[in-house]
Amino acid sequence: MPVYDAPIRDMQFLLHDVLKLQNFSNLEGFADASPDVIDAFLEEAGRWHRDVIAPLNRTGDMEGCKRAEDGSVTTPKGFKEAYKQFCENGFISIAMDPDYGGQGLPLVLAYAINEMTSSANQAFGMYPGLSSGAYHAIHQNASDEQKQKYLPKMVTGKWSGTMNLTEPQCGTDLGLIRTKAVPQGDGSYKISGQKIWISAGEHDMADNIIHLVLARIEGAPEGIKGISLFIVPKFMVEEDGSLGERNGVSCGGLEEKMGIHGNATCVMNYDEATGFLVGEEHKGMRAMFVMMNEARLGVGLQGMAQAEVAMQNAAAFARDRLQSRSVTGAKAPDLPADPIIVHPDVRRMLMDTRAFVEGARALTYWTALQADLLHKGEDEKTRQKAGDYMALLTPVIKAYQTHKGYQGTNDAMQVFGGSGYVEEWGMSQFVRDCRIAMIYEGTNGIQALDLVGRKLMAEGGRYWQTFFAELDEWCADNKGVSEELDGHIEKLLEAKGELLEATQWLGMNAMANFDHAGAASHDYLHLFGLVALAYMWALMAKEAEDRKGEDDPFYKNKLVTARYFFERVLPETSAHLAKVKTGSDAMMALPAEAF
Repeated sequence: MPVYDAPIRDMQFLLHDVLKLQNFSNLEGFADASPDVIDAFLEEAGRWHRDVIAPLNRTGDMEGCKRAEDGSVTTPKGFKEAYKQFCENGFISIAMDPDYGGQGLPLVLAYAINEMTSSANQAFGMYPGLSSGAYHAIHQNASDEQKQKYLPKMVTGKWSGTMNLTEPQCGTDLGLIRTKAVPQGDGSYKISGQKIWISAGEHDMADNIIHLVLARIEGAPEGIKGISLFIVPKFMVEEDGSLGERNGVSCGGLEEKMGIHGNATCVMNYDEATGFLVGEEHKGMRAMFVMMNEARLGVGLQGMAQAEVAMQNAAAFARDRLQSRSVTGAKAPDLPADPIIVHPDVRRMLMDTRAFVEGARALTYWTALQADLLHKGEDEKTRQKAGDYMALLTPVIKAYQTHKGYQGTNDAMQVFGGSGYVEEWGMSQFVRDCRIAMIYEGTNGIQALDLVGRKLMAEGGRYWQTFFAELDEWCADNKGVSEELDGHIEKLLEAKGELLEATQWLGMNAMANFDHAGAASHDYLHLFGLVALAYMWALMAKEAEDRKGEDDPFYKNKLVTARYFFERVLPETSAHLAKVKTGSDAMMALPAEAF
């Protein structure tokens, strides 16, 4: 059975040395997140995830969820008890508002814990993950009365939450939503319709489930502009906070999926269920985007986290598995064969994944810190820049990290050879579970179109121009630290130059033919992802360079991996640039009937 150990040393390096959270102690919540508090939190969380949640990953995959005739859903054995511990340990409320019972700590620390959960048991992690997204959507958009009514119980985990967008006839194109909302004259609405692919839509782990539902009020404008957001609780909530009668919402079925079997993916039926408007009429998408953006960052985290746990197990296997001799001579002459980790192609797969995982972890945490600065920054300039970076990098993190994370799990499975294809080793589960991340919360193709079609154009290009300027400034400030870091900086600037060239090409060609933007979007996003990771690797290399003389081999190993990234991974930018500049002609030339 696969095992998992949280990469606590790497997390500490990022939080303390690279991001330097201790320097933000003037901001709300950061003073309580001192290095010793963070270390204690990470150690305890790492132990719990290793001992409690990770062992349930394989059994949850085999058992799956069960739906009874009355529509109730039972989660796999051990999930309910583990969820209770998860909430009691405070893992769910780390960054939630103290006004409603949360701990008010930095969001970036919550992301570190979320990574552990996603690595140890992705299907389990989706239950609190959806609740967190629903919490933030209500926290930022609902009335004070609604916040007081729902958030305290969601903070404790006694109540969970969901997001209900997709319907049988619409996924990406939410303007086609048919679920209707009929005003009742008392401030409530009757919600009727069907939603599909609703993660954690029904389960036995929480006393109540607070569904956030997109629906169209009778008489609303057609398309996306006519959609509103509603709170629809599974059980009605009385004035004193107790649970009342069952609402008109039920689970009509469970999807049979390729992976994440431990998570209940439901068909949800709304039969004149009582709902309550969140925010303004017809402004539902604006409110739901709060939840969707957090979910997209979380999904990008999932891609990296699954690659991390798959890599851990592949590396352990490679150190032990004996097969053939090294091409440069026996490395273990006292054994009948060498461990396969001596073979360059096995090293290639492990190093590709390691370089991606460590860079993606840094990018995710760095962006989570921007979310903290967006809400807690002391001046408008800081908050604006943080918001710009969040908007710009959300599609990159979601799409690039899930794509490369899936590749990493596949490579880890390949390291196992034939054993990787056998279920009992557990590697196939990582591949199956990770695959969904490229699809849900907006497919990766949609993320690429969002980046090219919306984020690059926003505010006259301010988002990317600010990011490029910061990168240039950092490179200028850190030249001369060491010969090796200078080499990394040179490669980073070359890659950024290619990204700038691609950006300018889109600016000159996309408006003339929108298909050029669509055809270039995938490669442009991957080019952007590589440059963003290169910036993170430069930041990490600088900190490791400053500390490499210490006894801890961690810093020397970090520098070795940085060198690998800049020499073996970053050159992929040139291929992506070449494909961006080919435009759409060859891609769109073949007649549809020829496929």
